[in-house]
Amino acid sequence: MVISSDYYLNDNVLYLAQNLIGKYIFTQIDGQIAGGIITETEAYQGITDKASHAFGGRRTQRNEMMYARGGVIYVYLCYGVHFLLNIVTNQRDIPDAILIRSIFPTHGEELMLKRTGKLRVTPDLAQGPGKVSKCLGISKLHNGISLNSDMVWLENRDLDISPEDIIATPRIGVDYAAEDALRPNRFYLSDYSQLIDR
Repeated sequence: MVISSDYYLNDNVLYLAQNLIGKYIFTQIDGQIAGGIITETEAYQGITDKASHAFGGRRTQRNEMMYARGGVIYVYLCYGVHFLLNIVTNQRDIPDAILIRSIFPTHGEELMLKRTGKLRVTPDLAQGPGKVSKCLGISKLHNGISLNSDMVWLENRDLDISPEDIIATPRIGVDYAAEDALRPNRFYLSDYSQLIDR
């Protein structure tokens, strides 16, 4: 079942970042579908989070999409190399967002191999936010696309994920955020065995 737009308006970005574990994300680009199960996320808590692009109410051409009404994607270029895919949440002008750090491929694996230049599917094919975007075909051109579009969408297929299998830790690569770098805003699935053969 495609997740409704109201889902993304929840004002608790930490809840959503954890709840997204086990949801499916799909893209359809140039008529080709690719997707998988979300297995790792990071929450960014708007203007109060020093790790957020919108900390302190910063508003630029780059991060403007973070201020949109929840339910669109925010895509930015990291280190001039990797496009990173984020889900914008909460109400308009509240810049909460969730970085998709890892997925377990379930659809379009051959397409993902072509996009990444890999020869075979390995456990780390779509582990890491840059790899996620590459596997799904996401680029800056898709910034602002609705998550209820024919191009990018999420589905709830009632995958039974136990809360005990979701680990919360500090985020990766945000040491510049001082004490906010210690927030347990990263969530990942510890047990992948339940995803095999789905």
